[in-house]
Amino acid sequence: MSVVRKVAIVVAALVVVVLVVGAGLATVLVRRPLPDHAGAATLDALGAEVEIIRDERGVAHLYGSSDTDVMRAQGYVHAQDRFFEMDYRRHVTAGRLSELVGENDAALDADSAIRTMGWRNVAEQEWDMLGEESRALYEAYAEGVNAYLDRREASELGLEYTILGMSTELRPVEPWTPVDSIAWLKAMAWDLSGNLDDEIGRAAALRPLAGNVARVEELYPEYAYEEATPIVAPQGESVEAAAHRPEAPGDASDAAVSAASAALGQAAAALRAVPGMLGQGSGIGSNSFVVSGEHTTTGAPLLANDPHMALPSPSLWTQVGLHCTEPSPTCTFDVTGVSFSGLPGVVIGRNPALAWGLTTLPADVTDLTLERLYDDGTYLRDGERVALETRRETIEVNGGASRVITVSATAHGPIVSEVLPDADAAGSVPVPEGAPPAGFSGYAVALQWTALTPGRTPEAIFALNRATTAEEVAAAAALLEVPSQNIVFATADGDIGYQAPGRIPVRAAVPDSPVPSDGSWPRPGWDSRFDWQGFVPAEQMPAVLNPGEGFVVAANQAVMPAGEGPFLTSDWSAGYRSERIRTILEGRIAAGEQLDVAAMNEIMLDDASPFGSAVVPALLQVDIDDPFVSEAVDELRTWSAAGFPTSADSSGAAYFNAVWANLLDLTFSDDLPASQAPDGGGRWLRVITNLLEDPSNPWWDDRTTVNLVEGRDEILRQAMFTARQQLTNSLGKDAEDWEWGNLHRFAPQHPVLGGESVPAAVRRLVNPAPIGVAGGGAVVNATHYDASARDHLGRVDYTVTAGPAVRLVADLDEPDASTWVISTGTSGHPGADAYTDQLRAWAQGETYPWPSSREAVEEAASATLTLRPPE
Repeated sequence: MSVVRKVAIVVAALVVVVLVVGAGLATVLVRRPLPDHAGAATLDALGAEVEIIRDERGVAHLYGSSDTDVMRAQGYVHAQDRFFEMDYRRHVTAGRLSELVGENDAALDADSAIRTMGWRNVAEQEWDMLGEESRALYEAYAEGVNAYLDRREASELGLEYTILGMSTELRPVEPWTPVDSIAWLKAMAWDLSGNLDDEIGRAAALRPLAGNVARVEELYPEYAYEEATPIVAPQGESVEAAAHRPEAPGDASDAAVSAASAALGQAAAALRAVPGMLGQGSGIGSNSFVVSGEHTTTGAPLLANDPHMALPSPSLWTQVGLHCTEPSPTCTFDVTGVSFSGLPGVVIGRNPALAWGLTTLPADVTDLTLERLYDDGTYLRDGERVALETRRETIEVNGGASRVITVSATAHGPIVSEVLPDADAAGSVPVPEGAPPAGFSGYAVALQWTALTPGRTPEAIFALNRATTAEEVAAAAALLEVPSQNIVFATADGDIGYQAPGRIPVRAAVPDSPVPSDGSWPRPGWDSRFDWQGFVPAEQMPAVLNPGEGFVVAANQAVMPAGEGPFLTSDWSAGYRSERIRTILEGRIAAGEQLDVAAMNEIMLDDASPFGSAVVPALLQVDIDDPFVSEAVDELRTWSAAGFPTSADSSGAAYFNAVWANLLDLTFSDDLPASQAPDGGGRWLRVITNLLEDPSNPWWDDRTTVNLVEGRDEILRQAMFTARQQLTNSLGKDAEDWEWGNLHRFAPQHPVLGGESVPAAVRRLVNPAPIGVAGGGAVVNATHYDASARDHLGRVDYTVTAGPAVRLVADLDEPDASTWVISTGTSGHPGADAYTDQLRAWAQGETYPWPSSREAVEEAASATLTLRPPE
């Protein structure tokens, strides 16, 4: 992540150790943190013995006689395998990264932004709200973590501490607390929140476009209901393509206020400083689909899920099984799946009665509000001055001077535009007319976000782990307030379904205002008519049980048909992945095919590109008079005939993606600020598809050329010429020998030690070797890259930035026939075999058995550790 990749000095000393002292000591340092996975250990807090059975990939299944003992064992296992990752996460979520990595502007900016939002403060309030039983489980998990930390110095917990300690003060490792776990939920909610990037993007684009709101809205096309079926599919008549968005504001050239523009720019810069723990951008999403037993070989449902997230090393996820040796009122867990280190329970997985998957529901749960401030510490609210709430935060810096910030807040939330006071302006925004009252000193921007209101999400995980029916899924969903997620599920009794959870704001329509009231643009905080009017009741959230078509697909598309259900957002994923999955399922079912686990995995690996069918026909109709370029264009024809595959060996995919990156750059770089450069995801395909129908649209004109007005075909031609030159330089002159995988590589990086500023010896140790992979943005096999990214030589960087961090298929007939794989491995220790032992299988689309029964777990066992209470 950018916050820590800049901290090159913290690793230079390790290189000296390797070169001067020799490889022997380096090996000792690397292997010192590796835990014992066999034998026995004593845990003071345990009530009874717990067995930890691991397979050859280090996946742990925990067997205990009480829920609290099972949670203690999970805490112990997470600390064994991933404690530095846990410690890093709690420093970030508490706004204390500078305490860990030392003096660094990026770390300070991150700390300032997170302290301003108060993630840790909210987590502490949520801890106070938890019921007695949930508190006991979080406390037990923390006891397990601390049992492993006990009497171990930092170098025995992670190699990273040894490296950091060579340039910063290595302080004693703090005991783990339940609030440390709960605070991680804020990072999840931040990265998986709704349209904040789009709200900022609209405002940022407005000023360079001279206040032309209509041109801005062209960059945010309405959801194509007629082309991408919602999750809750319409019955009977086809969906009307009715917009579910209030009328867009008029041009802002007269209404825009430069002071508001500057405040928004400061806010945008501050929010960008927050590290993307799970990933950020259009590559974050997921596929999930469930098929009823009517269409499977076993007669029982099948469920598939592949959450699309950042792909660091180690993987964000770790696999685990939590089992009670005998079910009882005090021992209720029998669940397997994937978890986050530092968080008790299973986030996505199955129990004997139910399997569930999660995908991001991109509901609009954040709003930026413009606030009119006065020089006496007040702000305007319905014509009256109201005192700002303020508090001081002290950020400790390892090896440097502390930084003190003052956090101010309005009724809507913390003011984020004051965190980085020197940030550049991002763009103008439409505001209601009228001169500011006397004493007005400027605009600020506050952040209103559902996750900053304490809730009961920490209890939702346990409720979902224990759920067995659709009704119990709905009850768990009512607790899962943030982040808002789509829950797709199947039961052993044969039900399949969908449930939307989340705390969703209700916004009132405000007549006669240039600002839409739907949350798509920053809104005026001084007018309470724009305030949230409450939240959608849980019982009104969309749900479906056993749909007639026999399957459910949730891949970040719209949830309900146009105009139906509660308003969730205007900014859905474009729906290419969801519609492709639906098309495959419909085709196979229509052909009478009965699906099995292998078929579900095959669908997740589908690599057909929606970009090809939308853009290639327009490219092929452009006259190309250069034989050298024509050779490359011929690869597009071959690619088209093959169905636009994005396999790693595809030459057509290599050339098209180079054309695509150049097409976006040529079309938009002269009009948009760098912060809004197209990343090439599904939204941008909708934008380009619309523009292709208008050859003389102003977007095609390159404003940097003098006395020349370009049209569509000139830009398409130039994109093909430039792409040919680029790939000739990087892949060779023979276009038919190009391979997409030589450009599009999975190259996981360590979040602290993996960046280019870190010495090569360390990077080789913590970063697995890159490997070419299939897929791309808006492809079902969603290995997204950022089309605006450039490497140190200025070339397009096609490195995978997000993708399916997990692929799993749950078989509701035979649980042990289920499969799973994560992107690297279960261990967070670079010296462990399990650090990367799943990487190649993941890259090649292979999976491993996902056992649930004790018999299958013992059959796969390679090591057993027994945890015992004191005698």
